[in-house]
Amino acid sequence: MTIETISSKKRKPQAGETLGPANTLWRDAARRLLRHRLAMFGAAVLCIVIVMGVFGPAISPYDPNGMDFANRFAGPSLEHWMGTDDFGRDIFSRVIVGARVSLQVGLVAVSVATLFGTALGLIAGYSARATDEVIMRAMDVLYAFPAILLAIAIMAALGKGIDNAMIAIGIVYVPIFARIARAAVLGIRNEEFIIAAKAMGAGDIRILALHVLPNVLSPIIVEVTLSLAFAILAEAALSYLGLGTQPPDPSWGRMLSEGRAFYRQSGWMAFFPGFAITLTVMGFNFLGDGLRDALDPKLRR
Repeated sequence: MTIETISSKKRKPQAGETLGPANTLWRDAARRLLRHRLAMFGAAVLCIVIVMGVFGPAISPYDPNGMDFANRFAGPSLEHWMGTDDFGRDIFSRVIVGARVSLQVGLVAVSVATLFGTALGLIAGYSARATDEVIMRAMDVLYAFPAILLAIAIMAALGKGIDNAMIAIGIVYVPIFARIARAAVLGIRNEEFIIAAKAMGAGDIRILALHVLPNVLSPIIVEVTLSLAFAILAEAALSYLGLGTQPPDPSWGRMLSEGRAFYRQSGWMAFFPGFAITLTVMGFNFLGDGLRDALDPKLRR
């Protein structure tokens, strides 16, 4: 048998070698995710919400802030699918346009939390004990406060508005990502490939970026989807209290607050934005559960 024949035979991957694209962990996880029915249902719901958020003003049948006092408190009908509010504004149009606010707050706030929280967790888990103690004790202080109360306190200092709401919610969720990243780093910091990288002279930043971060992405990705759901709830709560989105701009939480006074005579004013919040949060939770099952080898079915 020639050397060329031997080298042409399919070789089993050695430890630490990258597998072919068809057999990668991510492709395997994607296949399991596609077989997860609840995750696919959640993804379908989120696709609809994303379309509403991106194209809301273009696809809404009415001006979301347009007032028609002749049709105040009109019930759901073919003309107004979700009825109208106390100013005659079309609730269906306001729900569609309000999706943009919820998605914007969720994405920006969770992005801020993911960026800073993951960075702090990586540094804490990889650094010396003193640095770890300082960072994690600061995270413990933030984590000791109930999330919504901490967000309200930050909003009280920064002021009302959707921009400040995104900052407040982002700060609230930083400790969650810091803890997850730190726990993942502690589990792999003494692995052989990390020791080998140090022995070859790789710097700490290079090791964190190229060797540590790719191995802690799975729990962080799952937490991102779950945190998006809670961020939308937090934005709705802040807007409900009058600290988030300011009138006349539509927001699901703000619409709940406006419909509170009329829930007996016009229950649809609060029901439909509340249902939109519930459906969106449920979609993120279903997708997060599916990602957890797909990315965690211990939960494979």
